[in-house]
Amino acid sequence: MKIYIIAGEASGDLHGGNLMKALNQERKHINFRYWGGDHMKNNGGTLVKHIAELAFMGFIEVLFNIKTIFRNIKFCKKDILDFKPDALILIDYPGFNLRIAEWAHSQGIKVYYYISPQIWAWKKSRVHKIKRCVFQMFVILPFEKDFYKNYNYPVEYVGNPLLDAIDDYRSSSDKSSFFDTYDLPDKPIIALLPGSRKQEIKRKLPIMLEALNGFDNYQFIVACAPNLDEKEYEMYQNKDVRFIKGNTYGILSNAEAAIVTSGTATLETALFKVPQVVCYKSSFISYFIAKRLVDIKYISLVNLIMDKEVVKELIQNDCSSSKISHELKSVILGGEKRDFILTEYDDLIKILGGKGASLKVAQTLLKTI
Repeated sequence: MKIYIIAGEASGDLHGGNLMKALNQERKHINFRYWGGDHMKNNGGTLVKHIAELAFMGFIEVLFNIKTIFRNIKFCKKDILDFKPDALILIDYPGFNLRIAEWAHSQGIKVYYYISPQIWAWKKSRVHKIKRCVFQMFVILPFEKDFYKNYNYPVEYVGNPLLDAIDDYRSSSDKSSFFDTYDLPDKPIIALLPGSRKQEIKRKLPIMLEALNGFDNYQFIVACAPNLDEKEYEMYQNKDVRFIKGNTYGILSNAEAAIVTSGTATLETALFKVPQVVCYKSSFISYFIAKRLVDIKYISLVNLIMDKEVVKELIQNDCSSSKISHELKSVILGGEKRDFILTEYDDLIKILGGKGASLKVAQTLLKTI
């Protein structure tokens, strides 16, 4: 059996890797060919393009790289035809993957989509392309099933794969050894998760670092994205901050609080029961466009799933070092704010349901391919 998978971002690589692992457990000798990262690479097969080459953030950034994107689409189509897969699995990454879905459907290739594009936030009209081109959609956020139901498109809610990823980490890690491994002082940790794209690091990490003044009783650790070269962080390094690559879960499992870029990391932080301040800042033009196109009340997955403000979101002009510092103090000093967040996290986990998302997707895929 031959399966082609396309993931274009760090979160997609994580989920793609877990899906490949589940597929390998269910059936031997699957020939994988994929676009992804190190998590997927650890499960065998052939890596065609690494996510480090693919992640472009914001309208302007995409425009500047449009030639590269179209060149990648052309290459991808040829590579899929040459491989002749039994199925194509697309993981989020909508700007690229929806184009490939439409083309692959026209070629008679069975298309599966794992982790829905956030069309409930903007460009809802894309649901019609999905209905036309995608054989089966697997969703991982509870409210997505109802969204698609409004368009008479049945999808399968499989639970959230982060529950599995974090459970796997906890069962295989020794929490007490984290401080020894990195020779850390015995002080509580404030984690900084600035994102997995170069543009995010440049725009948000300096603001996060500036917000740390006045927290003398804490140590600070930046979770460096595994898909980015360490040189992307060199200009920000100083003696008061540690930079640790490829161990975000280790950092979160030991953190007292966190400053987090909006995205999958907000949900990961919540599942580790770490109170957080959520940040988002893009170029002025990208934000101006997004503000007029995006139709959602919140930007963090925590607040979206709970449908209320559980964690503070500091967006664009509000994403300043002074406001981050103020909000951070409110969640590390105990009291009502911290207790409220931790209680809501418990409810969030109940809403997400049980574990086993990757296995459910793998079993359904193998039955229907």
